[in-house]
Amino acid sequence: MSELSWGRHFLMCPPDYFEVSYSINPWMDTSVRVDRDRAREQWAGLAGTLRAAGAVVDEVPAQPGLPDMVFTANAGIVDGTTYWPASMRHAERAPEIAHLCRWLAGRDWTVADPPDAVQEGAGDALPFAGTLVAGHGQRSTVDAYQQLAERAGWTITTVELADPRFYHVDLTFCPLDGTTALIAPGALTAPSLERLARLVPDPVPVTVEEAAMFCANSVVVGRTVVMPACSARLGRVLERRGFQVAVCDVSEFAKAGGGCRCLTLALDVSLAGDASTSKEVAA
Repeated sequence: MSELSWGRHFLMCPPDYFEVSYSINPWMDTSVRVDRDRAREQWAGLAGTLRAAGAVVDEVPAQPGLPDMVFTANAGIVDGTTYWPASMRHAERAPEIAHLCRWLAGRDWTVADPPDAVQEGAGDALPFAGTLVAGHGQRSTVDAYQQLAERAGWTITTVELADPRFYHVDLTFCPLDGTTALIAPGALTAPSLERLARLVPDPVPVTVEEAAMFCANSVVVGRTVVMPACSARLGRVLERRGFQVAVCDVSEFAKAGGGCRCLTLALDVSLAGDASTSKEVAA
């Protein structure tokens, strides 16, 4: 089966200032201490695993006072050489975006204007089969996707997230190749599942228990699936489909509600948008 056309170049941010100093999702508990030395080891292990699988990893410098900047997936959406900045729901994360805009603009990226409504980057929008599977209902909004469809020319398929624990789409959905994706049915509304059933020819269901282990928050490089955890059942299912599973312990980052995908932003995505044509948002 054809591999994903993207997922060979990632942006990561070292966890120099990572901690749980506020709570903006059900996983965050400010009484839980982060072991920063262990977090650095886990982050380096993830970056090394991605590179060993054949990916390029760029690093944006961390910034004091922005502990969640390590979760670069939420920084925005990439389309070719254009960066569409995220519009964060929570004030604690909003200052991250200015740093990413300056860093990418300094490397000859085109920086677009963010939507007026909340949209939390690639953490809530992943490309699959010619469309952008876009989450809403917890953090991002449908209004933001309508704006992006009109301005960028993308085809966007929205899915509603039904469980506050799975507050971004990358906790419930993971493209694996051109026809296969991990899907956590228990985290999505029934209409959204019907929409995905029409879109994904070969879905790999993830149980609620596996979703809570962040199994769907994985990064795919070719036929290698880099996962924060993987049950024996899910491992067998993936191996039967010709994937190699590489488990990376990122448990320090799980304290803030993040896994492998959250810690990466794919820089090699091309959504083939045509800004002269208005695309439909399937809601």
